[in-house]
Amino acid sequence: MSITNECRTVSRSFFSTACEGFHRLPILLCVLAMLLPTTQAVAHHGWAWAEEELSELEGTIAEISMAPPHPALRVKAQDGRVWRVDLGNPNQTQRSGFTGDAAQVGDGITVLGNRTKEPNEAHMKAVRITVGGKQYDMYPERIKQ
Repeated sequence: MSITNECRTVSRSFFSTACEGFHRLPILLCVLAMLLPTTQAVAHHGWAWAEEELSELEGTIAEISMAPPHPALRVKAQDGRVWRVDLGNPNQTQRSGFTGDAAQVGDGITVLGNRTKEPNEAHMKAVRITVGGKQYDMYPERIKQ
């Protein structure tokens, strides 16, 4: 085989492999695009962002959202600060008995939950909420009696 034929063979082999790779690139990008949101969801759904110790927040409900991915409340504390309170996932929240009709804006509320580790952020994940004397346990297994 001459050097020219050898070069052609190597060139064909290289470009053939490169073309196969380019055909796989869209598939690889689609797979990566599907996996990216799951990494964010895993980080969001854990408790690593929150303090281990339970805290209590008292105030009035400023807003109720039952929209996915998590129902949430805005609670105006007695000092005027407005807190974001994440409830359980929609199924957990419903199993606790708390629905969009269970409370109204302006109702008094006590939230037992885990505050964020960020000291300047008014955010917590509810373990139990109490509205009108009725308790709704989102994560009963986290409540130490």
